[in-house]
This record gives sequence, structure tokens and C-alpha cells, in this order.
Amino acid sequence: YFQTTSTALKGAIQLGIGYAVGNLTSKPDRDVLMQDFYVVESVFLPSEGSNLTPAHHYPDFRFKNYAPLAFRYFRELFGIKPDDYLYSICNEPLIELSNPGASSSLFYLTSDDEFIIKTVQHKEAEFLQKLLPGYYMNLNQNPRTLLPKFYGLYCVQAGGINIRIVVMNNVLPRSVKMHYKYDLKGSTYKRRASRKEREKSFPTYKDLDFLQDMHEGLYFEAETYNALMKTVQRDCRVLESFKIMDYSLLLGVHILDPSPKERDGENAQVAVDGKRHGAQRVLYSTAMESIQGEGKSAEAVTTDDTMGGIPAKTHKDEKLLIFLGIIDILQSYRLIKKLEHSWKALVYDGDSVSVHRPSFYADRFLKFMSTRVFKKIHIFRCSPSKKARNSIPALKSSSHEIISPQSEEQTDEKKDCLSGSRSLVSLDGQVFGSFSRPDLVPNHQSLFEASSLVTTISSSSSLYASECYAMDNTGVPGYSSTFTLEDSAICLMSEQSTMEMDRDDGSVFDVYL
Repeated sequence: YFQTTSTALKGAIQLGIGYAVGNLTSKPDRDVLMQDFYVVESVFLPSEGSNLTPAHHYPDFRFKNYAPLAFRYFRELFGIKPDDYLYSICNEPLIELSNPGASSSLFYLTSDDEFIIKTVQHKEAEFLQKLLPGYYMNLNQNPRTLLPKFYGLYCVQAGGINIRIVVMNNVLPRSVKMHYKYDLKGSTYKRRASRKEREKSFPTYKDLDFLQDMHEGLYFEAETYNALMKTVQRDCRVLESFKIMDYSLLLGVHILDPSPKERDGENAQVAVDGKRHGAQRVLYSTAMESIQGEGKSAEAVTTDDTMGGIPAKTHKDEKLLIFLGIIDILQSYRLIKKLEHSWKALVYDGDSVSVHRPSFYADRFLKFMSTRVFKKIHIFRCSPSKKARNSIPALKSSSHEIISPQSEEQTDEKKDCLSGSRSLVSLDGQVFGSFSRPDLVPNHQSLFEASSLVTTISSSSSLYASECYAMDNTGVPGYSSTFTLEDSAICLMSEQSTMEMDRDDGSVFDVYL
């Protein structure tokens, strides 16, 4: 199709789509049937015109419309009215975009920033037509997806040349300047932008460039991260079920609050290029809408300032807007792709090359996005718990409150407290005797009684004592107890009680007083 001039091709596309969509309005609405996915309508448009077609100043051409009723249903699903669809494509000349990929496809953008028109190969168009029933089922189940939204599949025949085109949603709006643009596949073999691509004014970088520029990844709020990864995981499983591989994540990064010089240049660019002043007409087309659940409305997340971008941050706390979508999903794991993978696996690491079997490709893609590209902002919160209230500081503070009225009697009761602590060991019937009599339950003292037993030590005094006891006739082994009396608390811990310490969360343990 390079033999056809760009102006003639763009004019033929606009004329053909205008006629096809206009002719479709006369057909009544009905449910989509299985045979509708394989219908192809064809019309000849001579330059002098006919009874059904208008005259034009381009060479004669034939225009084919694939599965018109099915694609009409897709457009209605996304809230695209026929008049708006024709106005976006046919009202003003199409804008030609540069192709950063290895394919020879041509890209055209509508003047209102809504639709992308891409030329595809014969195998890709044939695969899309076979994919339509499964695509129809997936969109019915979940219209919020990062997968491409296909609005039409057409073919222009001019001079014996077939030029097949597909109309899709536009992932990166021109009204928002993309400071960085990446094409990510999760592979590392030759995944760096070429020198020619880097010399462009708005280059598209690749995986290794992202790991070098943003090695810490992009940080999202927990809710946004979970919704994003859930959407990516679901889309990867759908592509795997269709045996699709070699797809990419197109990622646009807009830096909020740039330098004054960049802001002035950005405003000038929007004034020249941005013609999207009206309300958004396509549903679920922005990045934020694609990952939101059904509970949130589009008006709540899409504004004129953000254009539906997803808020994010860098590791330096730099605020960003993220625009993203999965692209190039028309590559099936055919024989030619299997041979390509086998050849590259012999020369290089087979797991690092882009072409791989669909299941491995989906797992590698998902792992790369969830660990290297997208990350969650962790918020640490200290919430009071029941065990925290029963911890050592709480016991110490409660003992302070209990013994504060008795501070006048502290000096007289120090010796009594020490003798009382020694007498605890002799209470084998109540404390240690319970180990030899399992039918008896030891009667532990309450916190108030225990604190009243040891309420004689001033807050500034501390006492260290060590005593060794031999094994008594109850069979309880002897033990060495080392305890410190500090801040009005005496802690006696035997080996048995030590073994029964509760070390939940590594910070709280029970103490017998």
C-alpha cells in the first residue's frame, strides 16, 4: 500500500467508512447471530459516482466492511452513536502518526483524539475476524478492559492492492503531553530503543530503557494497584485462552507540575494540537475507567485536567499521570512464530526473547508488570489492640495508678514484699502443685491483687535478687529465678511459665505477677 499516496488513502478511508456506516443505519436493530461475524459487505466507489455512491476526486476503489452488525454492537456497547462516529472520522482530515514498532503499519488519528486507524496485514485481519465471537463474549462479561476496543474492520482495494484497516480506541491523548512513552513486553532480549527512535522528538522507549530510567517502578495507592493488577491479570488470561502472544503494554507517563519552561511548551502544544474540547463520547476508553469496578462512575474519575489518567508517584514522591493499554494483540502463536522462537532459543536465552508460547508469555508479562513496573504504596498504621493494652508498659502504668495512694507506706513494706515473694515457691499446692495434679486448676491472682502484693517499690528504686531452689518432693525441678523490681512491679518467671510465653507478633507476652 505504499504505492498509494497518503492523501488518496485517507480520503478513501473516510469515504468508505462514511458510506458503510450510513448504509447500516437503514438496517433494523437485532441480536447478533453467529453468522454475523463472518459477513463481508462490498461496494464499488467510482470517481464519477453512481446511484448509490458519491463522486470523488480519488482513483476508483472498492471498499469492504467486515462483520458490520457485530461491530455496530461493539460501538453501541461503548456508547458510540453513529453520528458521532462519522463526525470523528469524516469531518476533518486524518492525522498521520509515526510508527515506532518494527512493523510497516500506518497509523492515523482522528482530529478529536478519539480513534486510531491502523493498517494490518492479511493474517492479522483474518485472525481478528476469527477472534470476534470470543471477543464478543469477553466484552459482554467485562467491558472494562485494557485490551484494544475494536470499532470496525475494513478493506480498501485500489489498483489491485488490498489495504486492510482496523479502527480502535486511542490510548494516549494528544491534549496531555507524554514526558515518557514506553512499549513494554516483559522480555529483555533487544528490548532497547534504537538510536533512530531516540532521535525523535517523542521517542517510544522499551523494557530495558524503563528499568534504567525508572528502576524503582511506579507507585500507586493500594486500591488503585489492586484494581490495575486485577485487570491486567484478567486480560492476560483472556489472551492466553485465545493463544495470543507478543502483545505489549503501551505506557504513557505525564509528570504533574513540571518546570515552568516545560509547562509553557506544553500549553503551546495543547493550543496547537488539542481540539478535544467537548465531553468524552466513548465509554470505558480512558485508563482510569478501564480498571474501575462497576461501582464507580466515569464522571467521578475523568476530568478535563487528568483526561482519565491514573494518578501515581515515583520513589522520589514525584506526582504522575499514567495512561496505558494493551496493544498488538493480533499475533497468534502460528507456525512462523514457533519457528522464530526455536531459532532464537538456540542462539540466545529462550526465556528472554519476546516470542514465546502464550502461557509462558502471559506469566512473564504479568510478573514483570506486578514486580518491576507497578508497585503498591504501603501505609503503616499503629492501631491499638487488646494485647497491646495488656502489654508490659500497660501493666506498669496500671500498677503506678494503683500504688500511688499508698506511696507513704513504701519504705515499711519493702522487706515484707521480699519475704512474700520468697513464700510463693512454698505454695506448691496452689502454684507448682498444679503440675503434678492435672485435675486441679491453679487459682491465679487478679491484676489488682497481684499489684497490691507488690505495691511497695518506689518508681526510682530497683532491686536485683537471685535465689536458687532445689527440687522438692512434688517432682518440680529446681530452677534459678533472676528478677528485677523496677517501677513498682515484681516479675517471677519459672521455666514452665517461660515456655508458655505468648510471643504473638513478637512484641507481647504474658507475665505472672
